[in-house]
Amino acid sequence: MKKAAAYWDASALVPLCIHEDASRLARTHLCRFTPVVWWGSTVEVHSAICRMLRAKEITGNERQGAALRLLMLSRGWNEILPSEDLRELAMQLLDQYALRATDSLQLAAALVWCGQRPAKRNFICGDWRLSEAAEALGFSVLELKEAMKQ
Repeated sequence: MKKAAAYWDASALVPLCIHEDASRLARTHLCRFTPVVWWGSTVEVHSAICRMLRAKEITGNERQGAALRLLMLSRGWNEILPSEDLRELAMQLLDQYALRATDSLQLAAALVWCGQRPAKRNFICGDWRLSEAAEALGFSVLELKEAMKQ
């Protein structure tokens, strides 16, 4: 049986690569939903891994394992590619919601994925600001509660 698809923000992908409080819930969601991600998510997750290494939150070996898990994950997800429409939509979202630029691109990619019909579409996220905007647009937000403390 084929798994349902869900849009995964980079903040929901990080706990799949690095062990943290939200990892267990993220793995549960991964068993249920095939990830759909924005084209730049790989860079965002890699950035988070590198930040953790520089902050000495993880070791070099943990960083290597995280990078390998990211590579394996990326082989199984569907990616929303950059486009003029996505960029325009991201700029409109910045006018409507208090989002960072990358978060507006994430949300725009999710809207492109669902043909701008977010009702009953799952959006997995660990960022409270992005979760609020996705919910306001009509997505069914599956929050990684432990990650929402950030």
